[in-house]
Amino acid sequence: MIVPLLCLVFPSEAQNVAYNAYSPYTVFGIGDISQQGSAYNKGMGGVGIATRDKRNLNYLNPASLTARDEKSFMADFTLAQGNRYYAKGDLKSCNNTFNLYGLAISFPVYKSLAMCAGFTPYSDLGYSMSSKLNDQELLGRIGNVTSYADGEGGLSRIFLSAGFNVFEGMSAGVEVSHQFGKVQKSYSHEFENTSFRSIFSGYLMNLKADSFKLGLQYDFNVGEGVQATLGATYKLSANVRGVIRDFEYTSISSVLDTTRNITTDLNKEKGLLKLAGETGLGVSFRGNDKWTAELNYISSDWSKSGMNTTAGFANVGNVVFQAGKSSSLRAGFSIVPNRNDIRYFRKRITYKAGTYWDKAYYMVNGKPVNAAGLTLGVSLPVYRYYNSVSFGVDFGQRGVNDGGLLRERYVNFTIGINFHEYWFLKHHYD
Repeated sequence: MIVPLLCLVFPSEAQNVAYNAYSPYTVFGIGDISQQGSAYNKGMGGVGIATRDKRNLNYLNPASLTARDEKSFMADFTLAQGNRYYAKGDLKSCNNTFNLYGLAISFPVYKSLAMCAGFTPYSDLGYSMSSKLNDQELLGRIGNVTSYADGEGGLSRIFLSAGFNVFEGMSAGVEVSHQFGKVQKSYSHEFENTSFRSIFSGYLMNLKADSFKLGLQYDFNVGEGVQATLGATYKLSANVRGVIRDFEYTSISSVLDTTRNITTDLNKEKGLLKLAGETGLGVSFRGNDKWTAELNYISSDWSKSGMNTTAGFANVGNVVFQAGKSSSLRAGFSIVPNRNDIRYFRKRITYKAGTYWDKAYYMVNGKPVNAAGLTLGVSLPVYRYYNSVSFGVDFGQRGVNDGGLLRERYVNFTIGINFHEYWFLKHHYD
């Protein structure tokens, strides 16, 4: 029996779970591709390719690491909380999540060389859906049938990057990362009439991949007190290794009977499945260490990822899933009234705003799934140096409540703690 997934794409009830994402849309592919960056980046629409800021740790472009102070140590810790509201026809539901989003540290190596290491999510998958058979003629013959679809897991990402000065104004950077994690997708069709066999099937995946990323930034003056930065990143596609187990078994009177148990070894079938590469371009303007404006464009081609034909990725009920090209346009702005004001704390706060438009890396029944949102944020200075606490909120919508798709509205919050300290300082006393 094949379950019509478009009749299923709805949580059976509100959820409180420790996922980074919990959405019916994560049933596709490897789930939601996480938007990288700290709370500082997220408050500005997710920009960072052309960001050069010595006060905040930006790991979206490894070339930006050279913007830091020469002897400074930095660390960033980010938490994320999400609230999602779904609508499909007259059905409505909601859920919320809370989890650690990322941890990164940056440290100097030499005068013109700095490094960064961190841990962030790469993709997130979480959903729980159910549906009852509504074919009255069939119900009269076999009785009630309830179908379930559940999924959890995702890929995490650890990375190590380095940035160095090429010549005055030009910086370059490299990043190596390792993606790893487990994904489980399960489906079941349970008959109330015990004379029929209930069917249980799904996929257990243990996946890993290694990626390589290059970054460039060119910084120059465009006027009195105004600087501009051009930024670019390029990430190579990565072969996915690991194991995919495709299983199915039936149950009647508590007796299990395995009907399918197929294991695909991706280590032997190199190139069968890939994580897509990515190209990013950005431009930013900064004025008198007071304001910043930035625009980013990112594109990624998943059409050759192999997900359209690989078991566990292409099999989504009776829905036609098609991996394709994703793209994203992001814009952000920040301003601080007076960083050095000693009387009014509010004048030392950095105020941020941003907006974005994303096209997902897949289509559903030939229809693109787009998201758009508005972000707001603040960074509060703490104690001395560049220590700060950042708060961000993201108001957005994905999909539409029309044409068999699901509308997902969300309000996501981020909290980021930025630590800053100087190393190897020589203190002089009179």
